Amino acid sequence: MNKILFIIICLFVACSPTKKVGVKGNKMTAQKLLGNVGYQGICYGGYRTPSRDIEPTVAEIKEDLKILSAMNIKFIRTYNVHYKEVAHLLEAITELKEKDPYFEMYVMLGAWIDCKNAWTDKTPIRNENSERNSTEITEAVRLANEYPDIVKIISVGNEAMVKWAWAYYVDPVIILKWVTYLQDLKKQHKLPEELWITSSDNFASWGGGGNEYHTDDLNKLIKAVDYISMHTYPMHDTHYNPAFWGIKENEQSLTEKQKINSAIKRAVDYSILQYQSVVTYMKSIGVNKPVHIGETGWATSSNEQYGNDGSKATDEYKSARYYELMRNWTNSAGVTCFFFEAFDENWKNSSNPLGSENHFGLIDLQSQAKYLLWNSVDKGVFKGLMRNGKPITKTYNGNDTALWQDVKTPTGILKN
Repeated sequence: MNKILFIIICLFVACSPTKKVGVKGNKMTAQKLLGNVGYQGICYGGYRTPSRDIEPTVAEIKEDLKILSAMNIKFIRTYNVHYKEVAHLLEAITELKEKDPYFEMYVMLGAWIDCKNAWTDKTPIRNENSERNSTEITEAVRLANEYPDIVKIISVGNEAMVKWAWAYYVDPVIILKWVTYLQDLKKQHKLPEELWITSSDNFASWGGGGNEYHTDDLNKLIKAVDYISMHTYPMHDTHYNPAFWGIKENEQSLTEKQKINSAIKRAVDYSILQYQSVVTYMKSIGVNKPVHIGETGWATSSNEQYGNDGSKATDEYKSARYYELMRNWTNSAGVTCFFFEAFDENWKNSSNPLGSENHFGLIDLQSQAKYLLWNSVDKGVFKGLMRNGKPITKTYNGNDTALWQDVKTPTGILKN
């Protein structure tokens, strides 16, 4: 009798459904990921030195991925494939998935695009390809096919059409050529059918700016991509177009913190207007497809025009407030937002260590979480996780008073 009972119990356990956590076996697509608040996005680069010659290893990238996963980041954006970093990234994700089938991390894969004669002393030819462009696209196709469970989007170019990118920008016809090429590969079943193709560019380049951007080739491009990936950077416009940056006349009696909060709220409203300008232009040409934010961010330090000798925009408090308010808006609006960026990288302006481009990360190169993440440190989110042999601690040793010594109130006066 005991033996029979034992057999019945074993059969019951074997046939009973087991509780599963995560999405093992589920097929995620770009369409399911974009606009999904459960899959927050961030821009990623894992370089730890002032030179890109020293590339992050698979082991180092796995450290980073574990940190991002602990922050509930599951969707990361990269910028080019002409370094080994992205191949290492995809290898690292694969290894983490093999160890834990419920680990999730998906990639928006960037292919860098330049015009002919870019980065040289020769005159740039905007409507011709750099020799490297075809190599970049070919490698992006290879990686997308090799890692179809991870790579969900290919982005053709990064700020490649905006006219202030003087050293390398191209006419929209170049981006259109490559987007069309990739869409044709999908039709020929030479790329995954559900892979989405876009270009990630400044809001103005997507029609949200002046009439100089409103061309037939741009309109064809908007119709060719699966969705629009736009950039918005009010931090830069605290210097270049500070119409929203400053303290209003009727805010003079507020505390310094309240003044700053109001200024950052206006910065977010400014970004929303840029987003809406792209949507408006898109619809004006008879197109209605998703628009998401491929890049936005707020540096925490600068010795340039955004720092204390300039617009007084860059510090950890303002960066945290911008992040929080933008996340609140994008989550409520169903917009995916890839924040720039996960970790500080100091190769971006190696000649000026205090330059703003080196300080957009949420975690610095000393493995210190910036103000935005202090509560996460307190809650033990990063417990047991290391970066470069160091646990994740807080900047300023978590001292609010020390942090606020570096927070400056904008000095400009705005009309009510």
